[in-house]
Amino acid sequence: MSGRARLALCAWAATLMAACALLPLVDPATWILQAAFLLAVQSGVGAAARRVPLARPLIIAAQALVTLVFLTLVFARQQALAGLIPGPQAFQRFADLLQQGGDDIARYAIPAPLESDGIRLMLVGGVLVIGLLVDTLAVTFRSAAPAGLPLLALYSVAAGLSEGGTDWLWFLVAAAGYLILLLAEGRDRLSQWGRVFGGTPRTPGGERSGAVAPVRTGRRIGAFALGIALVVPLALPSMDGGLLDSARTGVGSGTGGGGTISAVNPLVSLRDSLNANENREVLSVDTDSNDLSDLYLRIVSLDDFDGTTWKPSKRNITAVPDGTFPTPVGLGPGIERAETRTTISAADWYAQNWLPMPYPPSGVRIAGSWRYEPVGMTLVGDHGQNTRGLTYEVRSLNVQPTADQLASAAQPPAALKREHTELPDSLPEVVSETARQVTAGAANPYEQAVKLQEYFAVNGGFEYDTEVKVGSGSQAIARFLKDKQGFCVHFSFAMAAMARSLDIPARVAVGFAPGSPQADGSVSVGLQDAHAWPEVYFEGVGWTRFEPTPTRGSTPSYTQTETPDSTVPDPALPSRNAETQPSAAPSTSESCTAQDKKLEACADESAAAAPVTGGNGPKWYTVLAWVLGGLVVLLLPLAPMLWRLRTRSVRLGAHGRAEADAGPHTLAVWQELTDTAWDFGILPEESQTPRKAAARIVRLGRLEPTAATAVHRVADAVEQVLYAPRPRLTAGLTEDVHRASAGLRATAGRGTRLRARLAPRSTVRVVWSVSARWAALKQRAVAARPTWRKASGQQG
Repeated sequence: MSGRARLALCAWAATLMAACALLPLVDPATWILQAAFLLAVQSGVGAAARRVPLARPLIIAAQALVTLVFLTLVFARQQALAGLIPGPQAFQRFADLLQQGGDDIARYAIPAPLESDGIRLMLVGGVLVIGLLVDTLAVTFRSAAPAGLPLLALYSVAAGLSEGGTDWLWFLVAAAGYLILLLAEGRDRLSQWGRVFGGTPRTPGGERSGAVAPVRTGRRIGAFALGIALVVPLALPSMDGGLLDSARTGVGSGTGGGGTISAVNPLVSLRDSLNANENREVLSVDTDSNDLSDLYLRIVSLDDFDGTTWKPSKRNITAVPDGTFPTPVGLGPGIERAETRTTISAADWYAQNWLPMPYPPSGVRIAGSWRYEPVGMTLVGDHGQNTRGLTYEVRSLNVQPTADQLASAAQPPAALKREHTELPDSLPEVVSETARQVTAGAANPYEQAVKLQEYFAVNGGFEYDTEVKVGSGSQAIARFLKDKQGFCVHFSFAMAAMARSLDIPARVAVGFAPGSPQADGSVSVGLQDAHAWPEVYFEGVGWTRFEPTPTRGSTPSYTQTETPDSTVPDPALPSRNAETQPSAAPSTSESCTAQDKKLEACADESAAAAPVTGGNGPKWYTVLAWVLGGLVVLLLPLAPMLWRLRTRSVRLGAHGRAEADAGPHTLAVWQELTDTAWDFGILPEESQTPRKAAARIVRLGRLEPTAATAVHRVADAVEQVLYAPRPRLTAGLTEDVHRASAGLRATAGRGTRLRARLAPRSTVRVVWSVSARWAALKQRAVAARPTWRKASGQQG
């Protein structure tokens, strides 16, 4: 096998190994076989085109064309001409599939079903795009090192979407593929130097004597570098752990003995859930509580506010306590409470890493691998554990403080208050000013919190609208206070931030509002019951729920005023205006008005679903496109410099050391010298002899004696090769070129040096080479035409 063929095979393997990082995202993983086959076809076309040989742009075009044809055959056969040639309808089919894939990614939890053609096109097409980039850089342009960028982009997209605990394994696989590619290129280059670099001869005993061959040294260096990359982060206190850290940050990580957890924001798909026209059941709940209006199922609390959004803080996690959980923080004696038992069954499509539970829980019976976060009193899946299809029982406390108890609450502990009243400096002043205006006349934090709740839910003129974007940046809350339109995310974020501005500890909870009672006594919690609400801390009571979102959830009894005409929702009513009895009537989605959708009064059933965690962020193919676009934007300005560095490396090093190699090596070194002078503004004169050309370079370049001597030595070697009967190798030519380059650089101005490095003039040879190959190709085509005509005439 030739060196270039071996390099192409390694490029195919490296791409496939990096693509393995995508395996946990989709079930089943059979798509990788299809991707491997198409990737092999793409690589084979490149190998055949390079043997013709075609110009490099034509090689890339041929690979891209064949890739498009095969994708058309697999995904758009019915819309293509003869099932292979893509046309407008085929491209429209691709666009529809990509749109479908994006929607499916937002709906399904990880792992998503492979039945979606859109997701399969994203996976296979994305791997083929990365494979084309890797093959182009590593094989066509013979530069394997930059090929690591698309491989890294592929792994990064997979790692960003994956929620499992084996990301380090896929990193090792991808890194091993990249190292194989580098070693293959290094071996190919070293093989061109001859037997001197093939390693020292073996002794009669079979052992090598002397120095270790560079190939083996390269392997050891690569393995050592990989080990450093994995191990060093573990020892750095400023980092959150290395790739092998058992207590990695991220949902569902850690071991049974401890660790930390830091989740991504679980609100990213909340708006999509609320806007779903079809309301699929997420949870089925059976409880012995008599008050269904307070049956909120809390998933996680968000207590870290950076001015842009609320998110969970990084917390220690432990094993789930046996028996009864510890008493909730801040809950003291004298507060009315009752323990309730709730059995919750999750749908088989609902894969949530955090466990939905009534708050505060006092005990949980659940199968699987779960961890306990004591501060938020939440359970989180370990090693990829989620709620898909699980049934579990939760014992919880129904805490019912009175208004007097909340009003007379003592000051919270200093540490808790400091942590949960922290606000960023970027928060607009209008937030705290509005909070002070709304709560004017309040005698204590409880009255302030009630006034904030009534401001949003009753008398502030706010409207509930799920079409409003969540928004980002420090001005998001200010815009919400001005526009007065939003949904639960806006209301909970704004009230929690305003409470903190008044030195009241506050955070945001995410989960499900009370669902709809069913005929069998259970409660059905649907996708549209996804909700966010603020929690305010009162010493002696603990974290206490408030409900500022109008028409959603239920207002806590301890916050209701005695005003007869209050428009606060009745706490006895469930989250939505749902019927208490199940209906046999067909879906009303077609007749549902826009106002009904805003009020969440459309009772439809869904054929697709989305978990609360998931994908309202950028779709993964969008991320991949941006990454690839960024690589192109980054590499395009650097392309002349990279080509020049590559060319210099080949000319000065990629030749053998036998007598037969004297001519090619010397002439390549001379061309490198003249091109270097060209880069510094000394145009080559092809008609001059090497001696006169060297004198011209010395004169125009104002070279010092050392550099001038080096230039003349190279010219003498060229004349010896051109005119001597038996050319011989001249030692030290590469060092002479380096000395001449240093001399040219020393006498040139800063602008000339910068242009010689970033935009070298000699790169115009690329254009000349493409033009020459194109002309040669046309000549071969013209020469072959009479033969074809003659053969056709004879046959006729």
